[in-house]
Amino acid sequence: MQPWFETVSIPADRSWLLFDRQLPEFPFNWHYHPEFELTLTVNSRGMRVVGDHVEQYGDGDLVLLGPDLPHAWQSRELLGPGLHRAIVCWFTRDWAEALLALIPEFSPVGTLLAESGRGLVFDRETVAQLRPKMLALGTLPPARQALQLQMILLDLAGAAHRPLSSGQVAVSGMPRDQARMRRVLDWLHAHYDQPLRLAPLCARAHLTASQLQRVFKRSTGMSISRYVLHLRIGRACQMLAQTDLPLTRIAVDCGFSDAAHFSRQFRAVRGMPPSRFRSGFRGINDPADAQGRAHRENK
Repeated sequence: MQPWFETVSIPADRSWLLFDRQLPEFPFNWHYHPEFELTLTVNSRGMRVVGDHVEQYGDGDLVLLGPDLPHAWQSRELLGPGLHRAIVCWFTRDWAEALLALIPEFSPVGTLLAESGRGLVFDRETVAQLRPKMLALGTLPPARQALQLQMILLDLAGAAHRPLSSGQVAVSGMPRDQARMRRVLDWLHAHYDQPLRLAPLCARAHLTASQLQRVFKRSTGMSISRYVLHLRIGRACQMLAQTDLPLTRIAVDCGFSDAAHFSRQFRAVRGMPPSRFRSGFRGINDPADAQGRAHRENK
């Protein structure tokens, strides 16, 4: 399962896009897009996957995602009457850069956006402060919506937060690099479970292997092989959390040569073997199972 490219269409008379998503459930849609995304999730509990990071989310989950970072939410249960709800704000890198150039006092927002390439989740106090403002965005006229989003970003710039994914992608601001990287990233997101070959990437970027490596490193801050590893580990985390498939099957489906290779790479990135990740995540999602495991360990 590859993350699919989502097209976010911002109307010509708007500088950003607001979406009030209300559904009976949030299905798992593993995707990415070039826009920044700020999402507040309410009345819902489930699993959130951002890059190679997987954890449970609950009511008031507030997350900021940078461009091209694969992500998905999957609901498990409603927390009250009504529907699962997410207030989603999409805005482009060009809009953010223009805002920062126009208002130098917003420089803390620039720092926040630079950190969002890994995905950021915010603390409860920040959510309590900003939740009413985000829920009310849809009731405001467009001009006040734009002003409110800027104030929300400024508040977030000074708020406590923690990163999610261990990898980061921040496409270079050079237009030529952006066009090349878009083609390269699209191919990698569709073929990361296959052996890594530079030839098809070079053909899409119209660069030699050495040139491509330099452009990729300049754009993302990591090598191509490292980026592919994070894509594979992210997919493996999702499979470990959602399925009972054996490690050998997960290893092959995610592009690793065998289970031993998969385990070594997983431990290097996540700091634990995949079996511990799976049991830990199951414990978080199943309190009864966690209590039973604690009882057995204390006997």
